[in-house]
Amino acid sequence: MMENVKWLIQKKGVFIIELLVIVIACVIVLKGPKQNNSGEENIEEIRAQKAEVPVNHMEGIDADEIDGDEIDIGNITAKSSDSQAPVTQERKVCLFTEEEKKQIQETALTAAEQVKGIYQNIEVADGPAFSSNIAEFTGEQCKEVVSLLGQAGFVSITEDCNMVNPERLHAFYADYLNQKESMFTIFQVNPDGLIGAFTFLYRMDELQTYYVGIGWQQGGIPEIRSTLENSIAEIKLTEKGYFIYSYEILIPHSSLRQCFRTSPISDKCRELTKKYLSGLSYVNYNLLVTNWDSSNVEDILMPRMFEDIYRIYTGEIFRTKDRTVPAEVYEQVMTACFPVSVEQVRKVCGYDAGSGSYPYEMIYASPYPPFGEVVDYKENTDGTITLIVDGVWPDYNSDLAFRNEIVVQPFEDGTFRYLSNSIEQIELELPPIARKKG
Repeated sequence: MMENVKWLIQKKGVFIIELLVIVIACVIVLKGPKQNNSGEENIEEIRAQKAEVPVNHMEGIDADEIDGDEIDIGNITAKSSDSQAPVTQERKVCLFTEEEKKQIQETALTAAEQVKGIYQNIEVADGPAFSSNIAEFTGEQCKEVVSLLGQAGFVSITEDCNMVNPERLHAFYADYLNQKESMFTIFQVNPDGLIGAFTFLYRMDELQTYYVGIGWQQGGIPEIRSTLENSIAEIKLTEKGYFIYSYEILIPHSSLRQCFRTSPISDKCRELTKKYLSGLSYVNYNLLVTNWDSSNVEDILMPRMFEDIYRIYTGEIFRTKDRTVPAEVYEQVMTACFPVSVEQVRKVCGYDAGSGSYPYEMIYASPYPPFGEVVDYKENTDGTITLIVDGVWPDYNSDLAFRNEIVVQPFEDGTFRYLSNSIEQIELELPPIARKKG
C-alpha cells in the first residue's frame, strides 16, 4: 500500500498535492466582510479596511503583558516556539467582488459545457467533493478536454501537455509588472477528469486567486463542487516560461510554490523525459548529482536507488515481505541499467552471501524536491543518446537550478543503460550528496 501511495505522489505529485491543498484549505476558507455587488463600492470598502490595519501589530503591548505561551494580536494568534498548537493567520479581505465571483462561476460552467461530450458516458461513483469520482479517465481524454477548451478560447493545461493560449497568462504578468489591474483564468484538467478553474487577480498592489472546482454527474452534466479564495504572496514568469507562484497562507505539508509551464516543449522531449527520467530523484541518491561514468560508477551505487531503477526497468512497483531483494533480481536490474559487474554491485550494495540477498531500503518522500525535464537531446553516431536535462525546483523559484548531460544506451528490446552523468550548477547549489551507510 505504501509503495503505491509513494509512486502516486512521485508520478502525479503536482496535481495530487494541489488537490490536497484545495481540500484542506476549503476547511479554513477565509471570508472577508460582506461585500456589495458593486465592484466600485467594494474596492472603496477594501481601501478603507486596509487603511485601518496597523503596520505593527505589536505596537502598544508592554513586555509584562505578554504571556510566554500565547500572544493574542487581533486576528493573529502567535505561539511560542516550543508550543505545538497551530497558528491562526490574519484574515485578508477578498479582492473579488460578489459579482465577479458569480461571473467566474458562470464562465467555468460555460467552459465545461464545451467539453461535456467527453464526459457523456462516464461512470461516477460516490466520493469526496475534491475528486471527480470518475471510474476511469484517461490521459488522452484529459488532452482532448484541453484541446476543446483551447479551441473555445480558454487558457488550459493538463499533465504531459503543452499549455493552450498561454499568451493570456503572459499579458496578465505584463500588466502585473506595469502595476495595472488585471485578471485571467486558467483551466487545469486533473488526471481524474476534475477541472479546476484558477482565476488570478491583480488589484491595488495585491494578488489573489479564486478557485472553482468543476465535477461531473452521470451523463456528463457539470456541477460546481467547490470554491476557494486565497491570497498570493508572489508570482514570477521565468525566461524559460514557468509561471511560479506561492500562497500567503501555506497549508501544512503543501509545497512552498506552485507552477505551470507556459512555454511548449516537444513531444520527443516529453517522451525522453518519461522513459529515462520520470521518477528519478535528485535528493535520495547520487545518480543525478554526481559526475560519473564507467570509471567511477561505484560512487553512485547504493541500496536505496534500487526501488526507482527497478520500476524504470520493469515498469512495475517492487514489493517485498522481508525487506530484502533476491540477489538474482537485484543484480539483473543493476547490471542491465549501469556499466557495472556483479562483483562491483556485491562490493558496495550490501550483498549478504548467507541469504543470497540485498537489503531493501524504502525511499521516503522528500519535501518537494527538484525534478528533471529533457529540453534537448543529441543522437550520437555510436547509437547512444545524450540528454540535456534541466533541473526544475519550483519551491526555490527556479526552472533552471542545474543542468545535466546524461548519456544513455538504448537496446532493441526497449531496455537501456545509463552510461554517464555530468551536472552543472546554474541558479542554485546542488542538493547534498546522499551518504552511504557504514
